[in-house]
Amino acid sequence: MPAYKTNVQIGHVTTEGDTLYFEVRGQGDPLLMISPGGGDADHFMQIADILSDEFKVITYDRRGNARSTGNYPQNFEISQQSRDAAAILRAAGETSAYVLGNSSGANIALDLAKTQPHACRAVIPHEPPVPGILPESKKWSRFFASVYKTGCGIGGPNLAALRFIMGIQEPVKQLSKAHKQSDEYAKDQRIQPDQPRISNTDAVNVLIKNELLPVTNYLPDTDRIMKNGVNLFIGMGSWASGNKTWLGRTAMILADRLGCEMVTFPGHHGSFMDMPEKWSSVLRDVLHRAQKKNS
Repeated sequence: MPAYKTNVQIGHVTTEGDTLYFEVRGQGDPLLMISPGGGDADHFMQIADILSDEFKVITYDRRGNARSTGNYPQNFEISQQSRDAAAILRAAGETSAYVLGNSSGANIALDLAKTQPHACRAVIPHEPPVPGILPESKKWSRFFASVYKTGCGIGGPNLAALRFIMGIQEPVKQLSKAHKQSDEYAKDQRIQPDQPRISNTDAVNVLIKNELLPVTNYLPDTDRIMKNGVNLFIGMGSWASGNKTWLGRTAMILADRLGCEMVTFPGHHGSFMDMPEKWSSVLRDVLHRAQKKNS
C-alpha cells in the first residue's frame, strides 16, 4: 500500500487517573475510531490516512495500551472505556462524531451509543464480540473463561493468546499477515518513533487478563440504544458472512434487534489492516449515507 502523507496532530488528555494519547488527521466532519484488543491507534493508521482527505479522523491508544498510561485499568470496565472515548473527542475539540469501533472497540462504541448518544452522529460497530446473544452462548462463555484461565496459569498470556486466536473462527494466517502489514506501515509513518509505549508482552497481558472477559461478557442495552435514536450501521466482514462464524451471526442478530442496516465489509475481522483501500471505500460510503440522514 502506498504511503499517504498527512498532517498529523498529536495530543494527550488526562482523565480518571490516566493520560491517553491521541492523533488527529485531516479536516471535515469528525470520525472517531476506537481500537480493538491491544488498544493501539496504529491499527487504524492506514485507513485514517486514507479518509483524512475528507474527514477529521481521531484515533487514540486506549487506557493501559501502547502510548497511554495504565494506572487505573485493574478492573476493566466498558463504561470507563466509553467515557474515555468521549474525553478524547472533547480533547480533539469536538462534541460529537461519527464513531467506528472494531472488536472490543465495537462494544465500546455500542456503550457510547447507550450512555452518551449526544456524542454520536452515527455509530458503526464492526463485528462486536457479544456472544451472550447467541443460542450457544454458554459454549463461548466456557471457551473465553478457559482462555483466561490459561493466561493466568502456567501457560501464561502468550499461550492464551494463541488459544484465543485459534478458537475464534478467523483465518489465522491472513490475520497475522494483516497485523504485520499494519506494523510495517506504522513503523514507516510513525510521527515520534522513539515515544515510549508498553511492550507487546504487556499488551497481551492487558488483553488476556484485563480485557477479555469483560468484553466478551458484555451485553449491549439494545432497548436503550434504540430509544436514544442513535443512527447505527452494524458491520460484518465478508469472511464472517461467508463462513457463518459466531461474529457474523452476532452482527446479524444485533442488526435485527436494533432495527438497523447491516453492512458487509471486505475481508476478515481485521481487514482494515490488510485491505485498507477497499475497506475505506466501504466505510466512506457508509459515512456519506450517515451524513445524508443527519442533514
